[in-house]
Amino acid sequence: MEKKERKMSYPLAVLINVLSTLFPLGALFFLAYCYSNNSMKDFQIVSQILLVISFIQFIVLKNLLKNVLNKAVMDNEYDENGVSKKKKFENLSRKQREAMDLQKAAQMEALLPTSVLKKIQKEGSKNPEQDLQNLIGLESVKQKVTEMVARMKFEEATKEDSKKRKGSASQQANSMSGRHFCFFGSAGTGKTTVARIITGFLYQYGYIKQNKCIEIDGNFLKAGADSADKTRLIIQKAYGGVLFIDEAYTIIDGAGGFGNEVVATLIKEMEDNRDKLTVIIAGYKLDIKRLLDTNEGFKSRIKEYLEFSDYNNSEMKNIFVSMAKSEGYSVADEALENFSVRCEKERRLSSFGNGRTARNILEESIDRHAYNYGMDKLERTEVQDGEAVTIKDKNANKFVLCGCDVSRDVNKAVLA
Repeated sequence: MEKKERKMSYPLAVLINVLSTLFPLGALFFLAYCYSNNSMKDFQIVSQILLVISFIQFIVLKNLLKNVLNKAVMDNEYDENGVSKKKKFENLSRKQREAMDLQKAAQMEALLPTSVLKKIQKEGSKNPEQDLQNLIGLESVKQKVTEMVARMKFEEATKEDSKKRKGSASQQANSMSGRHFCFFGSAGTGKTTVARIITGFLYQYGYIKQNKCIEIDGNFLKAGADSADKTRLIIQKAYGGVLFIDEAYTIIDGAGGFGNEVVATLIKEMEDNRDKLTVIIAGYKLDIKRLLDTNEGFKSRIKEYLEFSDYNNSEMKNIFVSMAKSEGYSVADEALENFSVRCEKERRLSSFGNGRTARNILEESIDRHAYNYGMDKLERTEVQDGEAVTIKDKNANKFVLCGCDVSRDVNKAVLA
């Protein structure tokens, strides 16, 4: 058994040091008294002894007694980690605590400004069932989410039976804990939209406390030496909701070595606080695999892997029409045919971004539509009573994207 180290008594050490200081002072006063009263002959031997002891105390014992006092202070005022016992949070005054809280708040604000937090915090889907149904394509993703929702409904319907069978409601309440997700696929395939839909479902069935989704990318977590602290802070802000990290692979790209700290912090939080939040990482398939390979802890903590495939031509047209409708436009057949040709050309480019490409073409087409409207160039063909009729009326075509509005040629700028 290890022998416990004996600590020096703090009061005793102080007393010894005080006496060691008072002794030579007393000796000097005594010698001065004897000298002033012509008594030096009577106390010559005593005075010599006092001088010798005083000399030894100052020269020999001074540092020794000082070290004894310092050790007593360390033993009695600091714990084994060198932290002051007097300055522990529970021993601080109210004023000191308030000052410490202000300092922490300032550090948090520097790492994650309130204005930035408001921008990255999004609301989950308010009607996730309808939003899931309205998704274009992504059949395998919708099937997996539907299965997950079915489990939620089942557990809600059998809650009372589960209590009797398991004897506790705690397992029932936390059955979805730690169900973290990995979304992989090309850009513009609806990963963010699905993340918000999942957030809505988790909130609807009581698996998260707030219908919120913190949306960031991997680069957002980089903060040099403060990367781990910033990651921990972001996760704390996501408690009660969902943390969605798009382009998550950028965590380890050019991070000066701090990317490993981010990964380690993220994995630990995913495990230790799995009942407080759901984490979704997303990105391109090969890049996400590269991220997961950096730490085996990732793979063991992520339960769901959802692949977001590229949209086919038919799905791209449906997306284009849906986006146009949301902007208040309908799409003529000629315009939709031009869009289809354009998509095939865009698909061969490295810049192809599925839904994002559809959005870019739509914005470009609306610009051209405004120009053609002003130049009175709008024209479309419509079948009426089985016959093709050309409509050139400016007002009739005011909110209809015509063939002349949608270019079949790609934007040359992307080839530069």
